[in-house]
Amino acid sequence: MSRTAAFIACLATAVAVHAGAPPSKRDAASLRQKIAAVVAAGTTPQTRTQARRTTVTQNEVNAYLAYDAAPDLPPGVVNPSITIAGGGRLSGSAIVDLDAVRKANPSAGMLDPTSYLTGRLPITATGVLTTTNGTGRFQLESAAIGSVPVPKVVLQQIVGYYTRTPDHPGGIGLDDPFALPVRIREIQVQPGQAIIVQ
Repeated sequence: MSRTAAFIACLATAVAVHAGAPPSKRDAASLRQKIAAVVAAGTTPQTRTQARRTTVTQNEVNAYLAYDAAPDLPPGVVNPSITIAGGGRLSGSAIVDLDAVRKANPSAGMLDPTSYLTGRLPITATGVLTTTNGTGRFQLESAAIGSVPVPKVVLQQIVGYYTRTPDHPGGIGLDDPFALPVRIREIQVQPGQAIIVQ
């Protein structure tokens, strides 16, 4: 995954798509400019002594997800959105191709919940995001497929499938800490915006 794609994934995790103005191409362009500036600041030699702060608004992220994010999303994942409930709590949703996940993870039997999941269905998850000293962690609180709550192991299979790489054939673990890219030290998530601190 490129640094830009990793940064975009980090933003998608840390910033809300919240009730507000409908997405606009102008907001999407604004976020593209901010991403370029953050990546440039994180990949050039650091000469400043004060932290660099970049504020990204919910509307910018919403617009980016609507107009520009498709090339960075895994195949079979559409309409992603993330909502901030406050205090670091995030709720995310997307439509996911569960047939692909089920085929990649053969069922362990009749009691395996994934043996009953077919088609493209909405998936939601809620948890708490914390970031500090260049590292982030997401603590899952609940997940559902449609309106049916599902155990963490089911969401882990889906996340694992969509985040597989040659270096990480099992994908990303939900409980795994992750490095923030381009010298980002923390992301301060507030209602309606996130402040990226480098």
